[in-house]
Amino acid sequence: MISKELLDILRCPACVREKDGFLKIHQGEWLICQDCDRKYPIVDEIPVMLIDEGDKWVAVLEKDLPLPPPPMK
Repeated sequence: MISKELLDILRCPACVREKDGFLKIHQGEWLICQDCDRKYPIVDEIPVMLIDEGDKWVAVLEKDLPLPPPPMK
């Protein structure tokens, strides 16, 4: 589980220079940017904060995100 302290400092890498890039936790398995709606999986308790990974999931609705996220390839 992502601690509140870590969530307080993490920002969406795609948004952080122009917007706030605040993230929210979804089902303990995803971080979702509140500005651009990119979704970053949490794999083995490690947030995968790669823009390319967030881009893969941007069009997927929050309710349709797979739980748990698929393993990284």
